[in-house]
Amino acid sequence: MTDPVTGRPIVAELGRPETPQEKADRIAENRRKRRANQTARNLVLSLVASMAIVLFLVVVTVREEPDGLVIDYRASAIEAEGGLGQQVLAPEVPADWVSNRADLSGDSTVIEWYIGFITPGERFLALVQGFDANPSWLAEELRQPQSSEEIEIGGVTWTLYDRRGIEGVGNRQYALVTETETSTVVLYGTASEAEFAQLATAVAAELPEPAE
Repeated sequence: MTDPVTGRPIVAELGRPETPQEKADRIAENRRKRRANQTARNLVLSLVASMAIVLFLVVVTVREEPDGLVIDYRASAIEAEGGLGQQVLAPEVPADWVSNRADLSGDSTVIEWYIGFITPGERFLALVQGFDANPSWLAEELRQPQSSEEIEIGGVTWTLYDRRGIEGVGNRQYALVTETETSTVVLYGTASEAEFAQLATAVAAELPEPAE
């Protein structure tokens, strides 16, 4: 309905045409309400997006394995051999042992192939294969070992370093070392002697026959 005099629309709640100021105030109030609704809607969308990210992180972080990340070290060994052009050791270990790391590292002097194992008793075992290694590399790898003895496991002669109870050696408390034509193989960790013997036997089965 319009005012017959002014021709302007009559506002129902006013019973008369609204003044220019009232119209401006009404438009401003409607804009304010739209902005408030939009802000609330954006806030809800942001909360939903945040919850989705949190749920994603929970799914990625929480794993069935209680010990965290589990690595397929055999698959990693195949990749490492392709890049290195030499055989890397990937011994068969008991099914209840878990590998939590397997990779190549090092520098232009010595390249290292590393596998970390966790045994059922939550003990640690590492296999490190250093290519073109030297005595200084071995000394650094085992934190300057001192006394040693030789033992035979799996038909292979190993140098044994027993430093259990000595401070400053970290998880290199017990170590076995043997050499091939192209690499030095180091086993170290906090596992039992029986578990070391298991790993050393498995490694020995993969070592190449010495050249005559």
